Amino acid sequence: MTNSFADYLNTDLFFVIGSNPTEAHPMAGAKIMSSLLKGTKLIVADPRRIELAEKADIWLQHRPGTDIPLLNGLMHIIIKEGLQDQAFIDERTEGFEALKATVETYTPARVAEMTGVPENLLYDAARLYATTAKAMLCYTLGITEHVCGVDNVMSVANLAMLTGHLGKEGCGVNPQRGQNNVQGACDMGALPGDYPGYQKVANPEVQAKFEKAWGVKLSPKVGLMIPDMMDAAVEGKLKAMYILGEDPVMTDPDAHHIRKALNTMEFVVVQELFMSETAMLADVVLPGASFAEKDGTFSSSERRVQRVRKAIEPIADSKADWQIICEVAKRMGCNMDFAHPEQIFNEMAALTPSYGGINYERIEHTGLQWPCPTLDHPGTPVLHTKAFTRGKGLFKAIEHTPPAEMPDEEYPYLLSTGRILYHYNVTTQYSSALAAHRPEEMAMLHPADAATLGVKTGDKVKVTSRRGSVETKVDVTDKVLTGMIWMSFHYKDTKTNELTVDAFDPVSKTGEYKVAAVQIEKVM
Repeated sequence: MTNSFADYLNTDLFFVIGSNPTEAHPMAGAKIMSSLLKGTKLIVADPRRIELAEKADIWLQHRPGTDIPLLNGLMHIIIKEGLQDQAFIDERTEGFEALKATVETYTPARVAEMTGVPENLLYDAARLYATTAKAMLCYTLGITEHVCGVDNVMSVANLAMLTGHLGKEGCGVNPQRGQNNVQGACDMGALPGDYPGYQKVANPEVQAKFEKAWGVKLSPKVGLMIPDMMDAAVEGKLKAMYILGEDPVMTDPDAHHIRKALNTMEFVVVQELFMSETAMLADVVLPGASFAEKDGTFSSSERRVQRVRKAIEPIADSKADWQIICEVAKRMGCNMDFAHPEQIFNEMAALTPSYGGINYERIEHTGLQWPCPTLDHPGTPVLHTKAFTRGKGLFKAIEHTPPAEMPDEEYPYLLSTGRILYHYNVTTQYSSALAAHRPEEMAMLHPADAATLGVKTGDKVKVTSRRGSVETKVDVTDKVLTGMIWMSFHYKDTKTNELTVDAFDPVSKTGEYKVAAVQIEKVM
């Protein structure tokens, strides 16, 4: 996030696109709802009529996979009507003319045809966002989980720069992270081309820095992304895998391919709290500990580094994750002799400039937002106040990229997936209370399609893609578009990701969970 959660109560307008925060990001969603109560305006772009869409001043119900045409169309109107922040563009950005030339062809009439959003709503949304002094743009997986996810994110940034809604309080581009420490994991090098602090593996100076700190020779080779790992495993090129706190059999696209990869490898280790679907395929399961059983830090969506304190000792034979990793490292000849997570954090901060001014004492009571380079630095609530990381912000001229797979005569329905509040993370399936409240999948299906199929709410259907079939009960509702079925991926008995397409963004390698072609038939 470029801004802070505090800014949710300090903005005049939310533009929420590809995000369902009241269900998938409930803490952020609660802040948005509080802000709306005091009169903050709201634009929502989502194919489903989510809770926020029902409260929106403007709801743009665009077809799945048409985010770029929608955003280009809004920018077309803003430029045509002279509503762009030309002073910000001239002083803080470059590449505007290329952007202008590209969005020129995305006329309201063309965009309405591509997205299904009426022209008048395109004008209303463009004008409201461009003319509001403090406008905050929020997105999540509905933007990133496409074969053009990186381009979608660039398009969101284009819109914010075009209107000057960056580097200010109450504004910004604010992706809400999926789990509590996704940001922290990325910050600490959980990417194949990065060391902690996004310092690049391919940079010789960075390489030398970490070799000196760790006293070993390091490879300059960039590693594999998860989809590439799975492909390499199936091909017999990747022999072993260590999976920590993740359940790819449930969460990754084309689950049959994931199972095949795990079964092909010679050795799979899973470090987990539960016997997940992935753990059941492992050769060794290491019993990790929950957040309540260990000390450490989480870095939240707003870049805030916060203390996590152990409330109870690890249960039975489980151990804190850092202890397990240290024990494994020792047996491999690396003497990771840490006595407490604070020692680990101090090493990380010493090697990570954006964390350089953070220590346990400073975050004893309140976390700090990075970048925080020195011990006297107060942290950074708002990014890009004077300049972007690269100097000037770069507009990217982006054309529409269609989804990898669209409905056709054989598979006439469009499947889109996401989370529901009750089972936000897949591990909540192990909660008996939550399971009792929402025990099974209830796929959303439009009344017109339900009538064609001869089903009503509570009936079962069989959903089939080119990769597999699952059965699910349906919830007949006009919250989804005709020709579309929406499903969550939380249930072991309805493995939705056996249906999703094995297609990924070429840069981020994020799977296209939001669009796949399926057949639907009533289960008699």
